[in-house]
Order: sequence, then C-alpha cells, then structure tokens
Amino acid sequence: MHSKAPRLPARLWQRGTRGALLTFGLWCSGVGFATAADTVTAARYTEPTTRYAHGVLGDDIEYGALEITVESTDPKERSNEQSVLTIRLPQDRVFEDLAPRLSDVDLDGTNEVIVVESQENTGAQLAIYNARGEKIAATPHIGTRNRWLAPAGIWDLDNDGQIEIAYVDRPHLAKTLRIWRYSDGKLTEIATLPGLTNHRIGDAFIAGGLVYCATGPALILASADWSRIISVTFKNGWVKTDLGPLKDRKTITQALSC
Repeated sequence: MHSKAPRLPARLWQRGTRGALLTFGLWCSGVGFATAADTVTAARYTEPTTRYAHGVLGDDIEYGALEITVESTDPKERSNEQSVLTIRLPQDRVFEDLAPRLSDVDLDGTNEVIVVESQENTGAQLAIYNARGEKIAATPHIGTRNRWLAPAGIWDLDNDGQIEIAYVDRPHLAKTLRIWRYSDGKLTEIATLPGLTNHRIGDAFIAGGLVYCATGPALILASADWSRIISVTFKNGWVKTDLGPLKDRKTITQALSC
C-alpha cells in the first residue's frame, strides 16, 4: 500500500456526544509542569511516520507523537495560559488511530487523553495519558503485530458511577466488543460481546459510536457481517438490540440520533 497524505484529525471525542466517525522509553518534552489542577483542553497526533506498515485506516501513515494542550483549572490562578506537551513514542511504537479522545475517566473534574497505541510485535492497546504526559493505565496489547482495536465509546455505561471504555477488538477478525472499567488507577475488563464490529479495512473512519438518549447511553455498532445495526445497552446485564438493516454509512450514522 502506498503512502498518501496523512489522515486529517477526526473531531475530538467529548463525553455525551457522538463517537469517532472518531515510561518504557517514552520521551516527553515538558513532563512535570502540570499539577493536579491542570486539565487537557485539546490533543492531536503529530509526526506522521510509515515505520508501522499496517495500513488499516486507508494509508500506511501513523503518528509518532501526541501533542496535548494543558490549562490550569485552579481558581487561584490569575492566568489561563495554556502549555503544550509533546509525548514522543519510541521507534517500535506508533499511535494507530484517527484522533485522541478527551474524557474525565477518573471523575476528578479534569480531562485525560485516550489513544490507540501499537507496538511492532504485539499490536494495539488502548492507553490513557494524564495532563503530565504520564500513561496512567492501558489494556494489554492484543499480542500480535498488525492487530488493531477500534474505540466505540467512553461513558458510565452501566450506571455504576465509574467510567467505562468500549472498543471492538480486531474489528476485521475477532469482531468482539470489549468493555473496560476505569477504577483505582487501572482498567478492568467487565464485558465481552462477540459478533460486533465498527470498522472495515481501509476506511478512514470508525462507524457508529456512543449515543445518549432519554433511556440512557447506548453503543451503536454493526453486526459481524455488516448487515444489521446493533445497539448495546446495560439493563441488569448487557443487551444487544437489532435496530434494523445496515444499508450504508448514512443509516448507521442516523442511529446516533435520539
């Protein structure tokens, strides 16, 4: 697959809106300047690279660095000056993703950054960085090169007062939705639902995402064969609901409306 112009960054995820249609040798410039009262206000991938030739998102260009913009939330601060922090990965890793996602996963009132990070031998993992540029939690790598995951949503999906992060594990192969809860500084897998996907090889977007309507949060996904639109909700257990035929991208996007 030939290189093309780098993908334009997708819109940042924010909790309550649609999903993305979005230490180990780590080098950070400026690590340590942030305080507990600082929050991430923006993030983007930089330093495009072809060193990880997977090409699952439509080209063979991934990203070697993550740039985050940090602002103080301390009411004692007179200035709202923003600082920019760059997190640069070692040569055996890339950000294999459309765009970073912002969410307050630890519910302390400040944002963290959620990314997809891939290692040349062990494939993708989902990782969380704080305003200091520290990786505070991550799922295990899938375990094999050129194996990827596609984020689906970030929210308190089961109304337990804690944040869950959902992604489709190997959306072209395993087609399994995995849901992880962030608590006490770590991610714990709480649900596994097979037969679901949200990405096709070569697409420069992730289908479906998170919608929050009067009945609560729902993950909108596709059936494994891309024939049906499926909603996943929590009602005394995880429930899959068939919403109808998946005719094209427009129909699954419409399912994100209340």
